[in-house]
Amino acid sequence: MRPGDTVAVVSPSGPPNAVLLRRGVRRLESLGLKVVVGEHVLDRQELHYLAGADAARAADLQAAWCDPAVSGVFCCRGGYGAGRLLDLLDWDAMREAVRLSGPKVLLGSSDITALHNAFAIELGVPTLHGPMAACDVIAGDESGPEPVTWESLRAALFGPPLTVTGDRVLAPGRAEGVLRGGNLSLIASMCGTRWQPSFDGAIAFLEDVGEEPYRIDRMLTQLLQAGVFDGVRGIALGSWVNCGDPYPVLADRLRSLGVPIVAGLPVGHGSPQYSVWLGVLGAIDTESCSLTGAMRNEEQAR
Repeated sequence: MRPGDTVAVVSPSGPPNAVLLRRGVRRLESLGLKVVVGEHVLDRQELHYLAGADAARAADLQAAWCDPAVSGVFCCRGGYGAGRLLDLLDWDAMREAVRLSGPKVLLGSSDITALHNAFAIELGVPTLHGPMAACDVIAGDESGPEPVTWESLRAALFGPPLTVTGDRVLAPGRAEGVLRGGNLSLIASMCGTRWQPSFDGAIAFLEDVGEEPYRIDRMLTQLLQAGVFDGVRGIALGSWVNCGDPYPVLADRLRSLGVPIVAGLPVGHGSPQYSVWLGVLGAIDTESCSLTGAMRNEEQAR
């Protein structure tokens, strides 16, 4: 992206805090971006965990993506609900928007994993896994965003992205491949759907929040048995906030794949939150315990 570009802020999942949203918009504007807010971004409905009706949330997302004046679609928070929109989006119209205007930036994390995965399958475009406009690390402190998070987001948007360093190695080696994945719970929930993920030829990125180790075991077992990890080249493990000690089960379930595994990457939940591009070539190196991403697309990675 470039200063002066227009971004649209939308609510595909849970309802944002209005104060944090306004503060987050001002901070995005401080990057030189022009910010427009979706018509239904502050809607509420009977299901209090959703930011308005499914049709309204989908309409905001699709309108933003298809608007030739908009260069980026930034989600304001996660929570739950993005997966409910996938059957409501006009993927043909969104593909046509990519053909006419070129790829745009979709930014979000956590529940937005549903969109990251669907956009990769339906549109074949890279997307940005990173902090959202109304989240604590961007808008929770009146004095400013969390500095490392902010610098990583700025670098990812305007390039080149920063290298992310973890704190442990579960299996040694080096691997290169297209980075795919996101929130483990969301990845598991898409098994058996039209948007079932695949890590074939990819580096799998996984993180989660608030999941007990036995639940992590269950989800990884499901993915393994569904063949989602078939052909994976390496694994990058992000944050596991409020998940107890997840590393014994992560090692138990994933080492059998025989690929390099770096862990403890500050990507996902918690603070700081680094931004990483999905759908582009990435590399993990266990000697430096790092994840690097290159601004090259999937075709170049093959």
